Amino acid sequence: MLDFLSQTVWLIPCYALIGAGLALPWSPGFIRRTGPRPAGYLNALMTFLAFVHSLTALIEAWNQPPRYQSFEWLNAPGLVISLDLEISTLALGACVLIAGLNFLAQIYAIAYLEMDWGWARVYSLMGLFEAGMCLLVLCNSLFFSYVILEILTLGTYLIVGIWYNQSLVVTGARDAFLTKRVGDLILLMGVVALLPLSGTWNFTELAIWAETVELDPTVATLLALALVAGPIAKCAQFPLHLWLDEAMEGPYPATILRNTLVVSTGAWVLIKVQPIIALSPFGSSVVFAIGAATAVGTSLISVAQIDVKRVLSYLTSAYLGIVFIAVGIGATQAALVLLLTYALAMSLLIMSTGGIVLNNITQDLTQYGGLWSRRPISGLCLIVGGLSLVALPPFAGFWSLVEIADALWETRPGLFAVVLAVNAIVAFSVTRLFGRMFAGELTEFTRRSPEGLWLLVLPMTLLAGVTLHMP
Repeated sequence: MLDFLSQTVWLIPCYALIGAGLALPWSPGFIRRTGPRPAGYLNALMTFLAFVHSLTALIEAWNQPPRYQSFEWLNAPGLVISLDLEISTLALGACVLIAGLNFLAQIYAIAYLEMDWGWARVYSLMGLFEAGMCLLVLCNSLFFSYVILEILTLGTYLIVGIWYNQSLVVTGARDAFLTKRVGDLILLMGVVALLPLSGTWNFTELAIWAETVELDPTVATLLALALVAGPIAKCAQFPLHLWLDEAMEGPYPATILRNTLVVSTGAWVLIKVQPIIALSPFGSSVVFAIGAATAVGTSLISVAQIDVKRVLSYLTSAYLGIVFIAVGIGATQAALVLLLTYALAMSLLIMSTGGIVLNNITQDLTQYGGLWSRRPISGLCLIVGGLSLVALPPFAGFWSLVEIADALWETRPGLFAVVLAVNAIVAFSVTRLFGRMFAGELTEFTRRSPEGLWLLVLPMTLLAGVTLHMP
């Protein structure tokens, strides 16, 4: 049985697609008598199956060499395009993270969307995100990685605009889609230009090709800049960073995925193409320069925000900026560790604030205060998420940032100072967020603010336990 699950890893993205398909009858209202809830339950069940399959396959593949599978998609004269899959411990671990966080977000959504009739659309799109991200981490082809990123861009537009009767929601969805399209079009140029140069889109073969090839410096620089453009837009990096701020108008359960996993897809592709970017010293410099500028700028902006969601959106851009710094200096392993620890910590921050926003009907931090006496569980989860996000031992964020700091200390002390400064600013911003919400006197908004439904608290506390044990 274990061997069968290991051999059928390609089924993992299919579970979420099946769940999304099963929800379709409730989306236009063909099934009215039961209400939309069964659509959510079916999607949660399929996501749980994907999590179990991923975890079982990970246990089977632990400490084993990667295995490769290939499915021919197009065979034309002079052109063969195959969907290549890499079944490795890293890819399966990413699938466990994606399916696990998506499952917790879907449980969270049961309570958060209790009175919302858009269940089928929200859960279908969450399933689409899960399927796309699982396929992306398993995919060993740059061409199909680009296709998946395009699908995720469309999914972002649809799920941000889920409440389409509100003007700010429509504007946020439109701006997110158009901003990402700018990066996608430039990335497509790089994908197309790379094939005649290397003869392959396979990531493994591209890494081998990059070790021996001697490209003209101008060609290498243009190729690197084109490949970087897509991740810049996906990860909300300067100057294509404003879309994430506006995309926060969508529902909180979707924010859990978008601000932790969906934005990280661009960083995943960036890590995969790092050997090609490294062919151009200028291209590598652009990567860590953009990361440093974004990390410093957005962390400072977060300190000035009074909207809960906007504080978290700018912190997202800041931490992905640190990932860009790590990739720019070639510390891809440290970047992967940071993506893992960041995803868990930020998910916990979003969950712990989401229930409060739902209950108090405001995102304005100036309206909060004194919640520690009313919502101690949410407060403890916010503390755990914040401590894990910043470099405070023994939490996971400390170990991930230590790896990056070690790589920067001797070679680029200036960037080392940037990472320390960003971490200090983020620590101040998270402390300010906690103080505004939980310290001080009770306000008219928080006087009657009990702990949320158990379906809001359960995934939050489970995630807090995982975050505490991550080191």
